[in-house]
Amino acid sequence: MNREWAIAQLDARGAPWDLIVIGGGATGLGVALDAASRGYRTLLLEAHDFAKATSSRSTKLIHGGVRYLKQGNLSLVREALRERGLLLRNAPDLVHPLNFVIPVSSWFEKCFYGVGLTCYDALSGSLSLGATCWLNREQTLREVPNLNATGLAGGIRYVDGQFDDAGLAIRLARAIFLHSGVALNYFPVRSLLKQNGRTVGVIAEDAETGQSYELSARAVINATGVFSDAIRRMDVPGAAASLSFSQGAHVVLDRSFLPGGTALMIPKTKDGRVLFAIPWQGHTLVGTTDTPVHEALLEPRPLAEEIRFLLEHAGELLQRKPVTADVRSCFAGVRPLLKAAPGVATAKLSREHGLTVSDSGLVSISGGKWTSYRFMAEETVDCAARQGALEARSCRTRDLPLRAAEWIPTESALDGPLHPRLPYRVFDVLRSIEVEMARTLEDVLSRRTRALFLDVGASLEMAEPVAEILRSRLVKTEAWKQDQVATFRALARQYLP
Repeated sequence: MNREWAIAQLDARGAPWDLIVIGGGATGLGVALDAASRGYRTLLLEAHDFAKATSSRSTKLIHGGVRYLKQGNLSLVREALRERGLLLRNAPDLVHPLNFVIPVSSWFEKCFYGVGLTCYDALSGSLSLGATCWLNREQTLREVPNLNATGLAGGIRYVDGQFDDAGLAIRLARAIFLHSGVALNYFPVRSLLKQNGRTVGVIAEDAETGQSYELSARAVINATGVFSDAIRRMDVPGAAASLSFSQGAHVVLDRSFLPGGTALMIPKTKDGRVLFAIPWQGHTLVGTTDTPVHEALLEPRPLAEEIRFLLEHAGELLQRKPVTADVRSCFAGVRPLLKAAPGVATAKLSREHGLTVSDSGLVSISGGKWTSYRFMAEETVDCAARQGALEARSCRTRDLPLRAAEWIPTESALDGPLHPRLPYRVFDVLRSIEVEMARTLEDVLSRRTRALFLDVGASLEMAEPVAEILRSRLVKTEAWKQDQVATFRALARQYLP
């Protein structure tokens, strides 16, 4: 992955692209990889960094969705469980099984959740990660050492998938290049090209230089997630909104709050939400909320009441109760939900996806979730190929390995940690610049590493030395470096409660 090389492909190409994909989150990256792996000439354009918005702010789970089983949406659960199994097979170093325990306070709860989760296992078929089992009180406390034992009758243990969302996004971007596609970050689309009422390309801009590019394509795909309606209105000014938004907030605590390797799942809190407490990268992640919001922000902030909700419910679950001072970082993501009738709560809206084609031929894919990104991409590319009158080619991503880039630095002595509380080294920073297209301090500390999401204080202390490495490698000025540090410090404050 090299941005300069990628931009050179724009200048070198005479013929139109087969497909231009707008959006570099989970959906857009998945669509572009599917298209490129079929042999279509594919270009992806992302206005900011890959996975900058919703796709780096998930609960870090690849799962079928126990809550959707309760809603009776078996097709969505079955589809997601199948995709979970494929991801575990195709990216085993990024996606792994994780044991979950549901604590119960009665024999009825044990039977109710046990039967439901047994059905959940059955729906995964041959891609099951392990059978559900009943635990007595003592076994449950051994599985989750810091669990509050008051009123505990036992638990149900089941297995689901965990991953690093931003890490998988970068892996998808790399795979696009491996299949002769091109993906560019910091390359916003400013308008759509039209010819005889048809969408035939885009006008995009390199955000780093301000240079504008007119790029033609056989078909254009809008895969911008929560910002999908903005692209639709480039096509049809005044187009009605197609999405509703729900914010999910998370808090990150020290590992000592969940010292074992088992996650906790509460299927129904007092207000009907699902709550998770999971081990993640040496820390404890607690989430999520489901708060209706009126607009999609690039940097959403957890509300004070969301943080309070998470800490209070975690305190009811755990023997050692977390307080605000224990929060190492907090973050929020906005979910793009297919719009329903007025008055329907976002918690009840479907996590399914929607695929539409406008009168001009613009293909828009919206909704969905990380777990089903590959299946969404397959449907989208099939549709776009028909729109662009492209030769029909079968999807290849079902069994496509997503491997890490092999990179050996020329420098020595790169093993020293950048901060004693986090596992990142100079090697990780150099790798993010050289082969993962990191362009800013935020790219490195938020998404190539997860320093900002894990420990705000540590990330702030790392900012100056990491910015110096960036300045040197990208051949920037001292003023650029200082601006990067100041910008990151202002951003990092938003991740504190």
